[in-house]
Amino acid sequence: MQLSDLLQSQLATLPTNPGVYLMHDAAGTILYVGKAINLRNRVRSYFREDKGHSPKVRMLVRQVDHLETISTDTEVEALVLENTLIKQHKPYFNILLKDDKTYPWLKLTTNEAYPRLIITRKRLHDGARYFGPYPDTGAMYATMRLIKQLFPLRQRPKPQFKDRPCLNYAIGRCLGPCQGLVSPEEYRQVVDKVIAFLEGRHKDLLRDLKAQMAEASEALDFERAAKARDAIQAITRLMEDQKVVAEKESDQDVLGIALDEVSVALQLFEVREGKLLGRKAFMLDRNGFEAAEILSAFLSQYYAGTDRLPKEILLAEPVADAEVVASWLSARRGSKVLLTVPQRGDKLKLLEMVTYNAQQALEQERLKRWAAVERGPQKALSELAAALGLDELPRRIEGYDIAHVQGSDTVASMVVFVDGAPAKSEYRRFKIKSVEGVDDFASMREVIRRRFKHLAGGDREEASWPMPDLVLIDGGKGQLASALESLDELGVEVPIFGLAKQFEEIYLPGRRDPIRLSKRSAALHLIQRVRDEAHRFANTFHGKLRGKRMTRSALDDVPGIGEKRKLHLLKTLGSVEAMRAMSVEELAERGSLPAKVAAELYQRLHPAMTAPLDARRS
Repeated sequence: MQLSDLLQSQLATLPTNPGVYLMHDAAGTILYVGKAINLRNRVRSYFREDKGHSPKVRMLVRQVDHLETISTDTEVEALVLENTLIKQHKPYFNILLKDDKTYPWLKLTTNEAYPRLIITRKRLHDGARYFGPYPDTGAMYATMRLIKQLFPLRQRPKPQFKDRPCLNYAIGRCLGPCQGLVSPEEYRQVVDKVIAFLEGRHKDLLRDLKAQMAEASEALDFERAAKARDAIQAITRLMEDQKVVAEKESDQDVLGIALDEVSVALQLFEVREGKLLGRKAFMLDRNGFEAAEILSAFLSQYYAGTDRLPKEILLAEPVADAEVVASWLSARRGSKVLLTVPQRGDKLKLLEMVTYNAQQALEQERLKRWAAVERGPQKALSELAAALGLDELPRRIEGYDIAHVQGSDTVASMVVFVDGAPAKSEYRRFKIKSVEGVDDFASMREVIRRRFKHLAGGDREEASWPMPDLVLIDGGKGQLASALESLDELGVEVPIFGLAKQFEEIYLPGRRDPIRLSKRSAALHLIQRVRDEAHRFANTFHGKLRGKRMTRSALDDVPGIGEKRKLHLLKTLGSVEAMRAMSVEELAERGSLPAKVAAELYQRLHPAMTAPLDARRS
């Protein structure tokens, strides 16, 4: 690995304390911002060739020209600074949440003597309290209307009249602070109720309102009692409308994640007092990141911009810096915040529900990408031809993928797209015959050889399968090189490229550096769909073969069990796994088998064991 003189000198003099590091390219652009408890150990680890880095890290390191470090006293301070710098510089190799500044917030102006509640799209550090953001503006306006009905906050930024209160005071929608008709202490009680309402602490609010209603009734202040009663009824209706998803005392945020090669869907469910108060959805570009990295980045970026911190956050996977993040969240909340990866029980069921919602959102995003291609296939094909340097539009595209589990039942798929749409009648699938064990390169050589052998030296117009205009190989340089070997052996020339999953990089024959299309490119969406379809078709075929093999190896070759008896056993006993849990006697009785056949079946189901002695004697 070639490092610049400046970079080598910087690596030699790195400090050992906590802090933040910024990686720059030769032009000075910030490529990546990270944090570390020991800057020297963390930064140097990127440049050790024996570390087994991910493709994302290898690509990053190749572009780094020099470093910048900022020391901090603690790792928590480093976490806060890292988040600030990521938002400020938006480095390419960092995970970036989509900016939510377009979503509105409810702002309670607690920096004023008599606070009021307003809607804003900018969150400032001005001492006010912010609630949100609200992706569902309809829900936000409904909340705003209900608060105005229940709590008589100041409505106007300035008094309408100098010597008398406005109409809001007359109809009970304001306490008249502009005319000194309410003390700051009394007004603060109303503000506290609004905060409790917006934070979802409805039980506390109901308890206080019931006490007020009882007190007002005893004092024969029936008007004040009626207002408290109306507020109780409105809040009770709201609580009934909210879905109960957890235990009554639950105060949790539940974070579900789903990802494919291109995108990441995140769903955040806010649960307060066991009720679902709100849901937020985020769609990100994956850029080669794994789920744990994405979750860690989300925690630091999202919770830096909200005051609605729960007691517990449920996660699908543990994050590497969980202790640091939990310590920072706890400091922000003022009490302990737990990061939990549930393994069983109600918390796991709740996480599964949120994850399912994330998967649905991801599927909708994929369908949008595909629909955009189908609406304008000409544009996608033109962009693809230009990117790959093709003389003509690739009207027929064939995509190839390999599927197996640890080298068993290896299969390959061929999918066909004509004019940007799948031609499913022309799909083909292959059982790999010449390869043993895990060898995707050899498997790719075989399937390409078998697909194109009928074209070698023959008339392509008379071939049984039409000649493709473009071939897509699922994989990077290795898979592409394997496919090219077979084409060269056959003497077949066809435009071909590989699509690597990590960064959606396009590899072309004879070209060292990959091509990277814009993530909004119609051409990229088209080849992603071809790749995804090849992957799906290969996995479906592999699953069928594996299922047949598992069933056949247990039942098909057992003496005394023919096709009819096998069907009877599966129908009566349910599955091979169910039979494996039975004794010889149970197999004989429940499966209507002769004792000798039952004993033989038992042995086949338990190859490491010997059938019981009494069964063999029978």
